[in-house]
Order: sequence, then structure tokens, then C-alpha cells
Amino acid sequence: MRWLFRALALVVLIALSLGGALLLIPSKKIAQIAEARFEAATGRKMTLSGAVHATIWPQLGVRTGPVEIANADWSKDGPMLSAKGLQIGVDPGALIGGEVRVSKVDVLSPNILLERRKDGTGNWGFTPPAAATSTQAARPSPGEGGGITAFSLDKGEISDGSVRWIDHASGQRLALSHLDASLALPSFDGPARLDLTGQVEGKALKVNGTLESFASFLAGDPAPTDLALTLDASSIGFKGTFGTAPLAAKGALTASVKDPTALAAIFGQTARDLPKGLGSDTITAKGDVTLGADGAMQLRGGKLTLDGNALSVAGDLSFAKGKPRIDAQIDAGALDLSALTGASGKAGAGGSSSGSGSGASGWSTTPIDASGLRALDGKIALDASSIDFGTAKLGPTKAQITIDNGRAVADLRQVSAYGGSVTGQVVANARNGFSASADLVAKGVSMQPLLSDLADYTRLDAKADLAVKLLASGNSEAALARSLSGSGNVAFGKGALEGLDLVGMLRTLDLNYVGEGAKTIFDQITASFTIAKGVLSNDDLALKAPLLSAAGKGRVDIGAQSLDYTVTPTALSKADGTGGVKVPLSITGPWAKPKFGLDMKALSGDKVDAAKQDLKAKAEAEIAKKLGITPQEGQSTEDAAKQKLKEEAAKGLLKLFK
Repeated sequence: MRWLFRALALVVLIALSLGGALLLIPSKKIAQIAEARFEAATGRKMTLSGAVHATIWPQLGVRTGPVEIANADWSKDGPMLSAKGLQIGVDPGALIGGEVRVSKVDVLSPNILLERRKDGTGNWGFTPPAAATSTQAARPSPGEGGGITAFSLDKGEISDGSVRWIDHASGQRLALSHLDASLALPSFDGPARLDLTGQVEGKALKVNGTLESFASFLAGDPAPTDLALTLDASSIGFKGTFGTAPLAAKGALTASVKDPTALAAIFGQTARDLPKGLGSDTITAKGDVTLGADGAMQLRGGKLTLDGNALSVAGDLSFAKGKPRIDAQIDAGALDLSALTGASGKAGAGGSSSGSGSGASGWSTTPIDASGLRALDGKIALDASSIDFGTAKLGPTKAQITIDNGRAVADLRQVSAYGGSVTGQVVANARNGFSASADLVAKGVSMQPLLSDLADYTRLDAKADLAVKLLASGNSEAALARSLSGSGNVAFGKGALEGLDLVGMLRTLDLNYVGEGAKTIFDQITASFTIAKGVLSNDDLALKAPLLSAAGKGRVDIGAQSLDYTVTPTALSKADGTGGVKVPLSITGPWAKPKFGLDMKALSGDKVDAAKQDLKAKAEAEIAKKLGITPQEGQSTEDAAKQKLKEEAAKGLLKLFK
């Protein structure tokens, strides 16, 4: 806003020059006197084209023809100001007393050019010639306003103007058109009020501002400020102190931003694309702010809403590497950060997803947009009631998130998830493509909702303790699934495997004990696994159930969402675990619709062995009955028969000797 005040101050200088010449009306030298006085005060050439006329009605004063003010000598973009003319009003009472007091200045259709060269020098800095400087030293204090002589103005107006801003360091260009503005400055050292309307890049702009000390502000010093700005559907308000040399502000801020890019442009910043949930559409904020010369900002007692995510914030914003860096403590309710993973819904299992972004495996092939990770750096301590990452959902969470050059590391210090707790670290890396890793320990996690969110798999209903180390890379869900590697172990408590009744299948040798309504109740499952290129391998699964035990081994192709696994269950008929039926069960095909098969050859061998043993036992019992023998504990029927024969032979010999 400082450069707008400087532009208005320029035209007031012209008015002062012409006002002095007004004493000589109708002298033909009015234009020459005004031009000379302006150049003496600023070091810039001013050209008044056409005649200068005195006016009596509606106000005593002067009207000029076209006006042009030269730019800085280093500029190549034309004059700093050109206008169709000036209408200057003076106070008649003061004029009668011999004093020229300008009461009103109207600038007609001005075109103002403000630019800053690569070294930071602005074209609004004026350097009066040495002789003029000594002459001006006897005048009232200039307020250190870049060479601007002190003045007062009851009302200054700009109508149908335009302002162009050029930053040669950044290459930024900004155009303000259809500009109408009014400035009230009763005293140079007192308060000033600015009301302005216009358009920035075709969007409606409105500014209402009050400065308690105009001279201090024009010199760049902090001054009490009350500012309200609206741009299209966005608004920002500030009440506190504001200065420009160096840039500094401190006070209460309120903001509602519907187009962050447009608002950033008006303040000379370029907003990067942010993911939804972090301010891509709407930002509202209020709190106590402190703004530094480099654009750094502190926020205390802040209330921030980003696309519907409500946050309480105390933090610092800086631009050390040319992009935002945030260091903050954030307390939040329910957060929706699903856009960070690019997940708009579940991928579907076994090809069940029919969207165009799904590949044959069922995982989405839609590219993951992780550009938001490169939009900012920072370290954020987060305390949230819940977080939705799209592919996973967390309950109450305490974590520290560090983002550095596109790599985000989340240290999970206290996380509730799916009925249990999770600790560890998750990394999302968008520096070169996209990769993700996890080193997690979970306790008491409900697997059915977890696997439903991660893989659209709902057959396993149990709580689990698990530890995993995972790594994946790729620019889509499908690529991540195919590249997955790592290891882990898991232990399930009491639960059910839905869609499969192992006990019923083994008792009847009927494969139809699958599908809706079928389930296997278990007491415990333990297993460890390794993963390479998206394929999970396991050889030590152990299941315990009231009527069943089982061992398992095989492979799960996570990338293809398919199984090739063998479970060898034993259906128990006795409490001690003996007398059961054991048969290998193969599970193959897509995990959404797996195929089940019993190994009948292995079953037949077990049956034959059992039949042989049963027949042998029955034969021995019959022989013993016929012979009238009773085997002792641990003695076979054959040994008992031999013992019986010896005893009978001995009895016969004794009879011979009697």
C-alpha cells in the first residue's frame, strides 16, 4: 500500500507547485514554474502539456492538460506517471491570507508504473539535486518520505486509473486497472484514510485503510494501521502496526481466501499448488501475527481452516529456500488428508473396481499426485482427534511430521487406529517419483476394517498384534503393490475367517462349505512373512481352534491380488487331539473369489493307514478272546499269546512227572 500513497503524494507535489504559481494567475509561466519546482523537489522531470487554466467554479483552483512524470533513469518501460490532467482546488480563505493551501486534487485517468530492479531498488525513490536539497532543508519536515515534501490534503482523488507493477528480480508483472481512489490527509504527520476500488487481473479489488501517522508510514516506519481488503471472493483484515522499510507488521489478522493464488499474487508471492485439505480451495484464518522483512510470519492463538479442516495453530512461516516452511504446533479435530495419497476411494479387490483408473489386478493405475509434498517444508507437531488418509484412517493421534524437499516423515508417538494402537514411523517420498515406507508396531488392531480400507478384503475378523517393515515405490497404487517389499510377524487373537468352514469341510469332505454364511472360528493364529516384489511368502502359519488345528504355507501375490496357499487342518474328535481327520486344503486364484481344493490322495493315505490299524486291533482282540488271553499294559497280543503258550507247556510237563 505504501507505493499507492507515494503515487498520490506525487500528484500533490504537482498541486503544490501549481498552487504557488496560482498567485501569478494569469501568468503564462505557470507550467514552467510547476515543472521546475517538481524537478527541484524530486530530481524527476515533469512535463505539463497544453494550457493551465484557473477555475472559479465549482471550486477555486487550477486545471491542467496532460501530465507526465519521468521514470528512474534505469527504467526502460516508459514514464512513471501519465495522466489526462489534474484538477486542483485551493482554500480561498487561506489564499486571501497569502497562503496556498491545497484542499483537493483530482488526477484524471492516470497510468502509474511502479517497478523494482534486480538489486531491489524501486522507481519510487526520489533524489533531489544537491542545490534543491539545501533549499528544501528550510521547509517543513519531509517526513523522510523518500524525498517527498510535507503536505496536507483535504481530499485527493484518482479516477479511472491504472497501475502496473514490474519486479525485474522475479519477473513478476501485475496490473491494477479501473482504479478509483480517494485520500484524505488533513495533516502530513496525522492520520490518513484511503478508499480504493479497482480490478486486479480482472478480479474486483476493494481497499479501505486508515493510518494514524502518514509521515511515519511514508518513511517506512511502523504506524498504527487498520486495513480491510477484498479481492473477488476473498478478504483480509488487519489491525495493528505496519511498516515498509523494512517490511514489518504486528497485530490481529483475519482472512478468508477463496483463491490463494490470486491473493498471493497481490502481495508479490507465487502460491504453489496445494493438495485439498491443505488450502487448495479455501483458507480462513484469524489470530495475532508478526510479519518480518523477509516475508516470515509468526502466528499465535491462531484459528485456521483449510478446506474444512479446522486447526488451532501456533507457528512460524518462513521462506528460507524460496518456498514456504512451517514450524508449528497444531491441535485439530477430524482431519481429511486423503488428497495427500491421491486416494479418492478404494481400489477394489480382484478386479472388482470398474473405474477407468483400475488395472487388471484391481489396484488403481491413476497416477498419485504427491506434488503437495514438494510445496512446503517444515516440522509440525500434531494432536488430532482423527485423520483420514484415504487409504487408511487413524483415531486420536499425536505425531510429529517433518517435511524436507518433498520427503515427509511421520513419527507416530501415540496413535489409535482400528480399535488398537500403533507406534513407529511412516515415510512418503516425492523427491524423485513416489515411494513410501513404514516401520510399525501395532497392538490390538481390528483387521477387518483395516484390510477393508487397505485392500478391500473383509474375510478376516479378529484383533491382531503385528510388526511390519515395508517399502514400496511407484506412481500409482498398482505400481506400489507390485514393488512392495519387507517383512513382519502377526499374532491374531480369537476371531473368525469368513467365507470358509474348515471343520464342516473336513467332516463331510465337501468343498461347498464356502461363501456367505460360512466361517471358521479360531482361538489364535500366528505367522511370520517376507515380501519381495509384491509377493508375500509364509511357511509357519499356525492356527488353533476349539475343533481344529492347522498349519499353513504359501504365497500371496499382493500386486496381482491372488493366492497360492496350502492350509493343512486337522479336525479333532477327541479332547486330547487324537482320532481326527487331516487333509491339505489348497486356496488358489484371486483373493476376491478364491478356489478351494482338498488333496484326496493325502486323505486316502491317512484313511488306509487308519483302516489298517483299526483292522489289526480288531483281529488281535478276536484272537485274544478265542485264546482266552488278556494282554498286559504295553504287551502286544502276539507276546501275550507266546506267554500263554509257555505257561500251558509248563503245566503239561508238570503233569507228566506226577
